[in-house]
Amino acid sequence: MNDFFDHLMHEVELPLNNPVLIFSLILFIILLSPILLKRLNVPGIIGLIISGVIIGPHGLNILEKTSAVELFSTIGLLYIMFIAGLELDMNEFKANQNKSLLFGFLTFIIPITIGFPVCYYLLAYDFNASFLTASMFATHTLVAYPIVSRFGISKNPAVAISVGGTILTDTAVLIILAVIMRNANGNLNAEFWYKLAISLAIFSVIMFVLIPRIAKWFFSKLESEKHAHYIFVLSVVFFAAFLAEVAGVEKIIGAFVAGLALNKLIPHSSALMNRIEFIGNALFIPFFLISVGMVVDTSVIFNGNMALIVAGTLTIVALLGKWIAAYFTQLIFNFTTSQRQLIFGLSSSHAAATLAIILVGYNAGILDENILNGTIILILITCVVASFATEKAAKKIIITGESDGDVLQTPNTISNEHILLPIANVESIDKNLELALLIKDKKSPNPVSILSVVPNDQEAEINIIKSKNKLEQYVRQGSAAETKVNVIATIDHNAMSGISRTSREIMSDIVILGWPQKMGFMEKLMGEKLETILSNTDKTIFISNLEKPLISLKRISLIAPPLCELENGFSIWLTKLTRLAQELSIPLVIYGETKTHDAFRY
Repeated sequence: MNDFFDHLMHEVELPLNNPVLIFSLILFIILLSPILLKRLNVPGIIGLIISGVIIGPHGLNILEKTSAVELFSTIGLLYIMFIAGLELDMNEFKANQNKSLLFGFLTFIIPITIGFPVCYYLLAYDFNASFLTASMFATHTLVAYPIVSRFGISKNPAVAISVGGTILTDTAVLIILAVIMRNANGNLNAEFWYKLAISLAIFSVIMFVLIPRIAKWFFSKLESEKHAHYIFVLSVVFFAAFLAEVAGVEKIIGAFVAGLALNKLIPHSSALMNRIEFIGNALFIPFFLISVGMVVDTSVIFNGNMALIVAGTLTIVALLGKWIAAYFTQLIFNFTTSQRQLIFGLSSSHAAATLAIILVGYNAGILDENILNGTIILILITCVVASFATEKAAKKIIITGESDGDVLQTPNTISNEHILLPIANVESIDKNLELALLIKDKKSPNPVSILSVVPNDQEAEINIIKSKNKLEQYVRQGSAAETKVNVIATIDHNAMSGISRTSREIMSDIVILGWPQKMGFMEKLMGEKLETILSNTDKTIFISNLEKPLISLKRISLIAPPLCELENGFSIWLTKLTRLAQELSIPLVIYGETKTHDAFRY
């Protein structure tokens, strides 16, 4: 018994050394911290950082920053920047390109213009520390974006330019980070600029030309190997991080660029995107946030007023710079006060990119503990302010009816839409199911129903069992994309009547059919299959002939016949085509009359 207690006491000696115990502790923190702080309306990101402070070497000294912790922390840091590039809506950026660029310039230059003199003259930091800290003010993380989505105003121009401006600010700040790191090492000369330009050009060609082509080929050739897709994506992220370091910039730039390079190839509602976000948000990113807290030395805050002065100054400058940028944006584009507040709310929160930049500067010895600790406080305050400002502005916009331009506003029936996917053979279902998962309204509680119509003969019951067994794998495919898939096998003398009857029974809104195959003489004599379904079904019908993966599409061409805007299902199919274009990050090109184009705008 004494040996048991001696062994137990040895294992729990602080700091912990047992890797299994360390990993268990980290997982419990990741599980419980956000849950507990959510009741206090504190963002989960802050809870993880505070937990790191408590268990870190400067807190209770439960954990040290071992090589394993450093490895997971690095993975989480790269993961944050990769997802930041992957989640950018490239369609929204292109549609509001000029406005986004101008707002991006304002929200980049104004915080730096204010922040640098404050850090250099008021806080008395050197040039490198002042400029790096000032550039941190220019970044913003769209922490409050889920609020916009919840209120249904994601298509408001103010939201579009706020999202688009993220591309310019984050990219420019990451380039500044590379320059400052070189300047701190005394290597900032003409030769550095030449090498940087050439290496970045080569890096850009590899990432934006070669990698997308290789990825498209890989996803097409190994379409059924879903697990291999995720491994390939991770390989690209870390390879890009390595190439960025070879090119002379920080590895987080490589991860961010990898996200931009794969942006069009990974639809936001796809199973692959769900896997990427799930594993990152569940493990790697929380691990990074905890490791950030472990670096914070709380004694610095309590031993003097300097840390509190730095924290207060950083927070005021960060919020002031973003508010002024939003104010000038309002004046230039003639936005309302609510839209200005919405821009401020979306662009004022600092989290992922801010942490990445400050941590790199701290590890390189450019920034001190006061800046690091002050940044943690800044993140807490700005996330809370951004959340309240965004929600208040969103409510005003809805009340005053300023949420114009939202083509995804559809009738109430779409919120409970039900998609039916009849199949003639199992081999053709993959691409049609992928299409259904991409266009489905995520708010609808109804599943995507896959229908197999079995002939009414003596083997009908056996064929029903066989059909359900074959279709079971597609239920798992839907689960991977967080979409419920339901399998229906029914008996009918005629496949077309079975489809029509089932669509009415389950009250489906949309039916997705494969392109009709070649018909025999008797089928032609009895009538067209497709014509039969169209005549007996009053649902919106999509007929697809997908020979290549959807990610290989470059555009969607919509040929709209005259007066199509007067059809009952006009808003439904327009919504779905728009959603598909957004998911694939490709343009939707419309050919039609002037009246039809006007209807599309409204």
